[in-house]
Amino acid sequence: MNQLDQLKKVTTVVSDTGDFSQLKQYSPTDSTTNPSLIYAASQEAQYEPLLKDAIAFGKAHGKTEQEHLSFALDKVFVNFGLEILKIVPGRVSTEVDARLSFDVSGSVEKAKRLISLYEAAGINRKRILIKLASTWEGVLAAEKLEKEGIHCNMTLLFSLVQAIACAEAKATLISPFVGRILDWYKKAEGVSSYAPADDPGVKSVTSIYEYYKKFGYPTQIMGASFRNKEEILELAGCDLLTISPNLLEELKNGTGPVPRKLDPAMAKASTHHKIHIDEKAFRWGLNEDAMATEKLSEGIRNFTKDILKLESLLKSKF
Repeated sequence: MNQLDQLKKVTTVVSDTGDFSQLKQYSPTDSTTNPSLIYAASQEAQYEPLLKDAIAFGKAHGKTEQEHLSFALDKVFVNFGLEILKIVPGRVSTEVDARLSFDVSGSVEKAKRLISLYEAAGINRKRILIKLASTWEGVLAAEKLEKEGIHCNMTLLFSLVQAIACAEAKATLISPFVGRILDWYKKAEGVSSYAPADDPGVKSVTSIYEYYKKFGYPTQIMGASFRNKEEILELAGCDLLTISPNLLEELKNGTGPVPRKLDPAMAKASTHHKIHIDEKAFRWGLNEDAMATEKLSEGIRNFTKDILKLESLLKSKF
């Protein structure tokens, strides 16, 4: 049995891509997208019909050029999601505009619009995860949305304080970014690599997993943003792992054993103490973590850059 099939026995495998032509060969349960992946895929000729449909939708809605563009952008994200849902049996994650990362009401409104577009296409909202940045405002937006049956995937998550806030808001799922944590520590500490078990991203997700399982939070943990296969194998047993096609291929071709590394029973014996996170504790805890502060801000900026690129692409086709 290859390593991908072994991994699937202890973890739900999710594909991290906007290119759904690659999905079938790996048979993931769910799929995630983000502005960077959608922008890259939108430049492929095979996806031109999805853009044309979104532009027609945008022209038919709103009263101003900016409103036309806003509706078209939302429809692009949903169109890609709809195609993915034809392939995966589970859920797709669709991201709220990163420019709304500090806007509670704007995030809620955008999430509801995305859900309405999916529902108009006949998709049950249970199959959609709305991705929100793990800012304090994102946490508040998730809390409101979850109460209305709109499930949220909290992205750009780099710290335990963010994870606890998301769990207390009853978010459905969090996506801690393993590889980006590794990137920061390699640069900060001037090292080229870490042993898999000592990888800072792996250790961060392990700590979050232990905390959630010890205190019985139902929020799911989906490790994301991997830089190498070893990070993935060190987190075997995590609720979900979202993996890029190149690493899925590496796992598919791998034949070594995949022992379970994260286990709920073992997590309950961890030394974590219960922490309550309100706004002041959240902002202070995030501020005290230079890596999480920097990577959260950087992630928002970079997703915004790709949204702007996607908008420019759509404008050129209007």
